[in-house]
Order: sequence, then C-alpha cells, then structure tokens
Amino acid sequence: MSQQARVTAVLGPTNTGKTHYAIERMLAHRTGIIGLPLRLLAREVYDKIVALRGPSVVALITGEERIVPDRAAYWVCTVEAMPDGMGADFLAIDEIQLCADPERGHVFTDRLLRARGLLETLFMGSDTMKSAIAALEPKAQFVRRDRFSELTYTGSKKISRLKPRSAIVGFSVENVYAIAELIRRQKGGCAVVMGALSPRTRNAQVEMYQNGDVDYLVATDAIGMGLNLDVSHVAFSALSKFDGRRMRRLMPNELAQIAGRAGRYMQPGTFGVTGEAQDLEPEIVDAITSAQFTPIKKLQWRNDRLEFGSIGRLLQSLEKHTDDDWLSRARDADDVLALKSLREVTEVDARVSTPQDVKLLWDVCRIPDFRGISQGEHSALLEAIFGYLHDKGQVPRDYLGRQIARIDRTDGGIDALSKRLAFIRTWTYVAQRKGWVQDETHWRGETRAVEDRLSDALHGALTQRFVDRRTSVLLRRLKQKESLVADVNDKGEVTVEDQMIGRLDGFRFRQDQTSSPDEAKMLRQAALAALTPHFNLRADKFYNAPDTEMDFTEQGGLMWGDMAVGKLVKGASALKPEVEAFVDDEAGADVAEKVKRRLQHFIDRKITAAFEPMMALSNDETLTGLAKGFAFQVSEALGVLTRDAVAADVKALDQDARGALRKHGIRFGQFTIFMPLLLKPAPTRLRLVLWSLQKDLAEFPESPPPGLVTVPSVADAPEGYYTQAGYRLAGERAIRIDMLERLADQLRAEDSRGGFEAKADMLSITGMTLEQFANLMAGLGYKAAKDERDKVKAAPAEAPKAEESAEAAPAEAAPTQEGAAKAETPEAPAEKTDAEAAASAPVPEKEVFYTFTWGGFGTRKPREGGRPQGDNRGKGKQGGKPKGKGGPRRDNKAQNYQARPPKKEKAIDPDNPFAAALMGLKKD
Repeated sequence: MSQQARVTAVLGPTNTGKTHYAIERMLAHRTGIIGLPLRLLAREVYDKIVALRGPSVVALITGEERIVPDRAAYWVCTVEAMPDGMGADFLAIDEIQLCADPERGHVFTDRLLRARGLLETLFMGSDTMKSAIAALEPKAQFVRRDRFSELTYTGSKKISRLKPRSAIVGFSVENVYAIAELIRRQKGGCAVVMGALSPRTRNAQVEMYQNGDVDYLVATDAIGMGLNLDVSHVAFSALSKFDGRRMRRLMPNELAQIAGRAGRYMQPGTFGVTGEAQDLEPEIVDAITSAQFTPIKKLQWRNDRLEFGSIGRLLQSLEKHTDDDWLSRARDADDVLALKSLREVTEVDARVSTPQDVKLLWDVCRIPDFRGISQGEHSALLEAIFGYLHDKGQVPRDYLGRQIARIDRTDGGIDALSKRLAFIRTWTYVAQRKGWVQDETHWRGETRAVEDRLSDALHGALTQRFVDRRTSVLLRRLKQKESLVADVNDKGEVTVEDQMIGRLDGFRFRQDQTSSPDEAKMLRQAALAALTPHFNLRADKFYNAPDTEMDFTEQGGLMWGDMAVGKLVKGASALKPEVEAFVDDEAGADVAEKVKRRLQHFIDRKITAAFEPMMALSNDETLTGLAKGFAFQVSEALGVLTRDAVAADVKALDQDARGALRKHGIRFGQFTIFMPLLLKPAPTRLRLVLWSLQKDLAEFPESPPPGLVTVPSVADAPEGYYTQAGYRLAGERAIRIDMLERLADQLRAEDSRGGFEAKADMLSITGMTLEQFANLMAGLGYKAAKDERDKVKAAPAEAPKAEESAEAAPAEAAPTQEGAAKAETPEAPAEKTDAEAAASAPVPEKEVFYTFTWGGFGTRKPREGGRPQGDNRGKGKQGGKPKGKGGPRRDNKAQNYQARPPKKEKAIDPDNPFAAALMGLKKD
C-alpha cells in the first residue's frame, strides 16, 4: 500500500448519504471497487454508476451475476464476490458493522483487515464500529455524518390506521404474507420486498410502490441494508427474529438500521410498532432517535491462510483461533458444515488426493444454499457437482440442461415460483464460476433468462394476490401485451374496456380523479398503452390542420381549438421564439416531434403575417448607413420605441434617410417612433407576448382592450409595457401613442409659455373630461392651474335688421309718430331699495377651467419616454419645451441683422402626407 494511501471511516446512522459519498469518491479516481452487503443493493449502485459513466467501464460481480466489460475501471460487487488483488486506486466497503454478524461477519472482517485501495480506502457504516476500526487500523481517519432528516417514534398503531407511504416489517415469509393479505383487504394492496427475491422481482415490486400504484410496502429486514425507498413511516410487526439457530430479540442498532429507512434525504421520518409487537421501551427509542448504541467489542473472524494439503488440514486452518482481543472465531458457516458433511462421504474422500482436489472441494462447498433446504439435500447436490468437476473437469451439458429445464416453469403459486427461483440461483452461481461449465456465455444467458421469467411470474403472482383485483388484471394485461379496447369520443372522454377513466386533452391524458388511489396508476398505464394509436391519429390530424384552428393566449399558451397543446418559450430573439409541446411521454417521440414542428410552423407564420411591414423594413437591401441601423433598432423594438431613446439617431438622419424609412410606414412622432400598422390589436397582442418572453416575465401583462384611446394605468406594470402596448403613460391613465401625436399637433399651435386652455378638439381626441385631461397634461409635463369664473351664457338669437322688418311689415301697419314715441318711452317702474335690488339680481353661474403652461419634468423622470419635445424643427435644444406661440420680446436689446445669401430651398418630400398642400402654397 502506498504511503499516501488514505484509510477513512465514514460513520453515522442511516440517511446520511454515505453510499452516495462513496460513489462520488470512487468516480474521482481512475479505478475503483466497492463492496456492498446485498445483491439487490449492488445492482442499484451499478445502475447509478452506469448512468453516470456508461456501461463500457463498469463491472458488476455477484454470486449470480457477472458483467465485466473489457475496459472495466469501476467494479461493483457483493462483499463475498470482491476479487482479491485488484490493485484499484479506490476501495470501499459498505455496512462495515456487519463484521459482527454471526453468519457473514468473518467476510467483512477479512475486508477490514486486508482490503485496501492504492490511493484511498473507505469504510462506511455505523458509529458502533469506531473503536474496533481504530484498534485494527491505527492510521484510519474518522468522518462523522449526521442524519439529513429527523426520525421520531409514534408508538403503536393498528395496520388499518397506518398512513400511506408506510413500510410494515416482518421477519418471516409467513408473517410478511399474512400482513400483505390484511393490507390488501383494508387498503387495496401493497408491494412485497424480501431478501430472497431476485433483483428483477424486487425492482418490479418497488416500482409499483414508488409509482404510487400501492401506498404500502411489506418487507423483511432486507430493506435495512441501504435500499433507497420513498418511505415516510416504518412499523415493526415483531421485535424478534430467527437468526438461523434460535429466536432472539433485535438489538437497538438493528432496529435503528431498519427504522432509519423512514424519511429520505430532507424529509422527516417516523417509526413505530403494529400488530402484536409491544411498545418499545423509552431507552431503546432514545437510542434509535439519537443514534447512540453500545459499541461493538468483538468482530467475527475466520483464518484466511488456508492449508489445502488435506481435508483435515483445511478444517484445522478454518478452525484456527486468534489471540486478538477484538476478534472472535466465527461459528461454522454453511461452507464449513458442507465440507464436514462431504468429508464423511466415501466417494468424495476417495477422489481427494492432492491439494488441487482439496481446493476444488472447498470451492464447491462455498456454493450458497439458496434453496434453504436441509443440510443433507444441499450436501448431496454439492457431491454431484464435485464429482463431475473432478472426473470430467466440467458439469456436463446434458445434466445442467436437465436441471434447468425442470425449473423453467412459470405455473404454480407464490411458494412454487419462489422455490424455483432459489433453485435457478444455484445454477446461475455455477455458471458464473470460471471453467465449471462448457460454453460459459451460453449458460450464463440461459440461467439468467430463466431467472427473469420466474421473476416476472413471481411479481405477477405477488401482485395478483396482494393488490386489488382490478389493478392486478390491468397489470397482467399490460405485461402480457394483451390488446386493451380504448375509445375516445368527440368530447375527449376516454374509456378502457367500456369504463370511463379520464379525458384526452390535446395530447395529454387527464385521468379521472374519482378513481381510487390503488387503481389510479394501473388505469393510467392501461389507458396510455391503449391510446397509442389515438395519439398518432390525432397528431396526423393536427399536423394537417389549418392555422385558423390554432391560436396563442396572452400568457404564451398555444391552443388547438379549446385544447392546450403547447406553449411559447424564449428563443434566440423576440421574433424567433421556440415552442414546447404538451405531449405525454407515452405518446412517443415521433408524436411529440410532429406536434412541436407544426406549432413552430404556426407561430412563425403568425409572426411573419402580423409584422409584415417590419419584416419588409428589415429585408430592404436598399437601406444603407444610418437608415439601415435605425431600421434595425425599430425591428429590435418590435416596431414601437420612444423618441427620447433614439433622439440622437433621429437627429442624425437626413431627409433622404427619413423619406426611405417613411416609405415603410415609420412615423416620426413627437413622443414615439412607430409603425401605425403595428398598433392594430392583433400585432399588439402578439408583440406583448413576444416581449414578455424575452423579458422572462413570470406573468405576462395583457394587452389593452381594442379601440380605447386611453386606459387606466396598470399597477406594477413592468418597465416598457406601455410602449409595447402602443400607449404612453401620462398621469393616472395611458393614452394611445397615435392619438397622442394628434394631440401634440394641436398643442404645438398653443402658447405654452403664456398659457392656454383645452380646446374642444383636444377633449374630443382623448375622450376625457376636463379634470381627466388636466391629469393627462400633468403627466406630459404641463402645469395645470385650476380656477373658476362666471359662466358666459350663450348669446340670444339676433333681432331682424330694420330694413328687413320694414320690408316685411305692411304699410298700413306702420306706427304713427305719437305711437312710436310712446313705444320708445316705456312707463318708468317704481324705484326699488338697494336690498330689494340685490335680492332680485340673478346669481352668476360658475365654471371650472384650467390654464396649461409648460412646466417640464424637473428632476422627476417620466415612467416611460421623455418629456414632450416640442417642434424639433426650431433652434431649441432637443427635448425642450414645446415651441408654441410666444409673446412679444420683453427685452429692449437692439437686434443685429446680417445679410446672408438666401438658403436653398429643400425639395418637398413627395411621401410627406402634406406634400400636396405644400406644393399648392408654394405655387401661390
């Protein structure tokens, strides 16, 4: 071992991420090997590493499985199957506290004493091993890891009252089956996990639980060895187990190892007892929740220096004792018991004459007793295998074929299938041993195929027995790929086998929530399997549908009729958004791609049609220089931008450049540069969606109702919203930018310095009351002085002229001179007092009026856009006050005049909307 090699013990309770940490450390090295306590856990870790690094560099070695690619760099093994002398940079052993296990402890102790990585060695397990590791490996460094989540004790509860996502633990097959049957009747079903299950059966059962098909799990203590499950509560149905020799009560650390499976990562977990199990004592509960246990004082040990001179010398070396106070000779394991049994067989003793024979016999004795039958039956099988290997060098092909054929049957119940599965594991182990069979690859594949078939059959039998019948039927049909009859009516309602189970919304299946939880997942699987052809037919219909059947929502959703089929997502630019199709994974990649492609075609054409003037502007190759750059800015702003944002660029444009841009419909307004055609409702609605996407807004602001000149201000409107909506914020309301420009034209003719009142046309343009208009003008930078005055009544109708009256009156009706005098001098009324005169005088009616003067914004900046720019054709500064009619000069300074040659008149722009009128004036 290198001087730099580190030995680290990562110790702590369950759910501390020790195994995950070991995987990370191993992958940080060039090569590595990790030993795990269970074949199930080894397969789980192997799958994780394959997902990270690929199958070409990851090996899996267990008693029944051997996957070794040529370029293998990372080895995942059961502890018993770890090859010696690997010379890997990294080595790790998980669940190191199993050194104290009576049955397997000697194997873990051997790895603790002898297995090392060239650069780094890692031992993971319980804190109870700290003293032992420190004594046996003085160079070891220790890392304490605390549990990610809290573990609490909830006492005793009946099975019928256990919450969903619970695991009930039993310690015998009979106990597990009895509990599972009870849960099926009371809760609808459960999954079953036992150490004797093959990885395939176990994974299928766990998948059923993890997917939510069932909410309960019944398991043996196998779940305590690092298997990651979504369990929130662990309930012990018993506190004692048979350890192979006697019934004994579980130790607190053993209980903690199992209870710790409750609550994964940051989710808290609970544990308790159920059934006939008695409440745990407070001191045991405290030990489990605080992870404080009695340290391990003795490790199981067996001599690793075996002597193969004879069977007797081999047994002597196996039974050798140790003087180390930390080590205790392990009791005779199954392999030693098998060796002692075969030693008494005359035919075996006669064949063993050389050390090679002894070594072969020992290798045969190490075949595990997967079947769990009597010692005599197991020894008889080992005797036959040894005889073939000794006499013929291999197990005969016809003998092995007959043994496998007897097992390759999927009929029968759970017990029969479990026994066959145990039998095939024996022959899988034999096929994995190098040189024991002819054509190893063939027999490894053959035994694995039989194991898979039996595993599937056992999973089906367990499901049929312990899961709700209807769910079980659907699952079996899916496994057997039977044709399920599904139908979708014109309302999108989905039926399977004539039963309503949900709706098809576009390309997503919405399951009916009235289904019971135990049936929900299976119904979904059945429905989606049967709906596959419907997905394809609907995708074809959608792909050929016209654009008129599709639309987008103001939140970026994509609709096909009343069905949501996708949404817009941010693309490379505002005019190039991408789409995300709403398609169930079960519909297949082809359907998803077809829907996505059709949606992309739709939105691309929608943008091209809505922004056609702007597209023409962007594609105009005749534009050059400043005009081309300005056109680019207009396109980037989606056709609408505030003038103050580009004031310098506008000023730099000459008349030719402006004329070229005006040909494309660009209007250079006092407040805004815009394309009037893009202010229509359809482009505005689309522009707001595209702009919101680019701004990464969580909620898109809606476009104002069409046809309104002003709209109320929007609370917390994002910056830039009003411009993209085609409005400008002014006071408490926002005004449409094209109408604002019309208003600006009228304001330009007013005396903004001396003050002016609102004209009827101004109120008519905005559609506002005088008070609202005053608020609007304040938002535009004007001061509004409010006052009252006598209301001037409308003048009465004029009397007819004298000449007209004379002509109209007949001659004989003409008054005499005397009569005329009387008419001209009416009778004088009686004089009134001052009080009477005041009381009888009419009260003048008052009216409110506003006087507007340019006030500017001062230090306050408008929310969007700058202050009114006035007549930019004057000599005032850009963005100055409006150039209305001014009064006479108030200073008496002499004015100097200088003769200059007359300026050359600029040609009138033919595209100017007032060109005709200007030409007429010029002629006059």
